[in-house]
Amino acid sequence: MPADLDDGLRHAADILRRHPWVGTADVGDGTVRISPTPEALAVRPQPGALLAEHLAQWAEVYDATYAEAAGRHSTELDLSGWRASDTGQPLPVAHMREWVRRTAGLVLRADPHWVLELGCGTGLLMHRLRPRLRGYVGTDVSAESVGTLTATAPPGTTVVRAAAHEAHGPAVQRALAEAGFPEGRPDCVVLNSVTQCFPGVAYLRAVVHDAIALVAPGGTVVVGDIRHSGLLTAHWCWVESSANPGLPSAEVDRRAAERAARDEELLFDPPLLARIAGESGREVALTFHPKTLGADTELTRYRFDAVLRVDAGATGEPPATDELDWAELPAGDRRAALRELAGRRALRVTGIPNRLLTPGTGVSAAELRRTLADLDAAVLLDPRRPELLQAVTPADAAPRPAAALAGPGTAHEPLRRFVRRRLAEAARRELRRAGLASVPIDVAPTAPGNLDEH
Repeated sequence: MPADLDDGLRHAADILRRHPWVGTADVGDGTVRISPTPEALAVRPQPGALLAEHLAQWAEVYDATYAEAAGRHSTELDLSGWRASDTGQPLPVAHMREWVRRTAGLVLRADPHWVLELGCGTGLLMHRLRPRLRGYVGTDVSAESVGTLTATAPPGTTVVRAAAHEAHGPAVQRALAEAGFPEGRPDCVVLNSVTQCFPGVAYLRAVVHDAIALVAPGGTVVVGDIRHSGLLTAHWCWVESSANPGLPSAEVDRRAAERAARDEELLFDPPLLARIAGESGREVALTFHPKTLGADTELTRYRFDAVLRVDAGATGEPPATDELDWAELPAGDRRAALRELAGRRALRVTGIPNRLLTPGTGVSAAELRRTLADLDAAVLLDPRRPELLQAVTPADAAPRPAAALAGPGTAHEPLRRFVRRRLAEAARRELRRAGLASVPIDVAPTAPGNLDEH
């Protein structure tokens, strides 16, 4: 490398090291390789600059979406922003009615009285939960959402503008106190269909830990509509196959891998959430629930719900159950055999293939729900194999301790691509100002541990 070029690279590196987002700037192989500072990625005590930008972009997206109100059917059914990723068209209204009805049912299963919803959106859950509650406080990052809901909310409902990481902030704490929450604590915290907008695992951990710390003993934290990281590629294969019938499988796989890599949302799996819950310092038991919706859509196939029971010992020990594999049931009519057994003994049936994800075998989660209708039973997602279901009776036997479910887990973190793009843009801007626009820049990939720890 010519000496003058080498000097130019070193000069560029010196300039970039002074930028508040740049942690390292090293010269090598004819380029300046940079990486972000830990402070720019921090969640606490306040979001760092890069993380804050990521959060702000979602607030802007939802402000625009809610202002347009293209999916508003009524005050209580505003489906703005709910579109299918395979067609781009609005999801069917009947399907979305069932989606919100079943989500509300999951929240109400623990009979909460005081609910804090972090990320209440257009109020789909608020309107359905409030008649069964003594108090409801909702938060959202969208000023448009907060303004609309404040104007139309039923009596006894408070909506404040706050991000998910601000549950312990003054605005939310004041709202809980003024709404009469006992000791300012909810007995249920809801995060429904919001985690996909989170930047990464570190942010998820902070929000979940805050929710667990805030909820009253014996209460629940419901994390709903989670995109499953173990099904990320399968989701995009399904989208590509649906949009392009007859496309060779190798091309479907290639396109799906590209779209998965570019996916701008956070996905994670049950073992990761269980690990986070287990690190909270409180006793937590979890259940993971598949979507038991009747229609075959991406919501039904690739999303799940989680219920975290905090200080679960306060509500008594769960009953013991026998365990049986689906394959051990009589092959002729396993659903009938399951129903017969579930009606007379405490049982956990595992290894049930979800036929939406394993064509030609098993049953769908909706079929399993109908099989167990009117019984004291729960339909669960296998915590480690997303293509499998479980059935547990009685329902109180479903929760398992976080330690029994925890594992390293997997996640797809959108902050990685965002950081590479924004850090490169900021670096190029600085070098243009210094007359060094032609200097090549490379942003080092952010290692998983870096996003997880800060």
